Amino acid sequence: MSTADDDRIALDLLDAHLEDLWRAADELQRGNRAVVPETPHRLAETAANGAATELLRWGYGEMAGLPHSPGDVFARSVGSTLMELGRRRSPWNAAALRLLEDPYVFLATGPRRHEDWAEDVLALMHRKVPDPRGWLRIDGDRTNRARSTVPTYPFEPPPAAGFRDRLHELEPAGAVTALAVMAEEWDGYRPVRDRPERDALLADAQFLLDRYGPHARFWTNARDASSHPARDFVRAGLKGTEVHTFITGEPMNGLDLFEELGLIAVSGDEVGVFWSFGAY
Repeated sequence: MSTADDDRIALDLLDAHLEDLWRAADELQRGNRAVVPETPHRLAETAANGAATELLRWGYGEMAGLPHSPGDVFARSVGSTLMELGRRRSPWNAAALRLLEDPYVFLATGPRRHEDWAEDVLALMHRKVPDPRGWLRIDGDRTNRARSTVPTYPFEPPPAAGFRDRLHELEPAGAVTALAVMAEEWDGYRPVRDRPERDALLADAQFLLDRYGPHARFWTNARDASSHPARDFVRAGLKGTEVHTFITGEPMNGLDLFEELGLIAVSGDEVGVFWSFGAY
């Protein structure tokens, strides 16, 4: 096994441990009892014997200094460390966070294992598969208790056979604008088209979709795409986008989901899901 493989395994271990810490911190923040997991010996040994990268050493040092109380501070500290580890781990992660760290979104990529790629999208919505490259996911609902009622929360998608009735194919240029406009909030405040960093956001969106290769195809649940596959979502703005529904209509934990925009990227070996949600 190469040093690069060793480093990826070590970083994956650190990432997984931080996720476990985040779950424990989330429970403590809710006022529940939780066992804070100890650092795995393998992780500590890897950091100590020089096999890991400087990034691993940074992450291990940050983790050692995390405050375990009060619960809300612990949760914020672990979450910030997770995001910063992701940001430093790859340029793709950094672009994803520049574009989509602030709004309420879901971002995940999984392997393409089925001829009908809708099956692979469903696997992502059920959180059943990892990112094939170990890259970033943005999924604030992964530990949401609502998933005990709706396992795919905040999604409540149709069976794979029903996807085609709710999706329209986009040309690559339209897909870039659909992803870039997800940097907006649904209240219409600070539309991307009026921001001084508009071109930089579009460049990040293009970079994210480049991951899926030159032959990737793209689909959206936006109704206008049925007649305008090159639709400029940035020019139109996120607010008021009419869609076919993939999100649950059931209020959960006092939160109602009322708007959405989705983009699905499909290549020969990967499937990416990008989704923006409006909620109150």
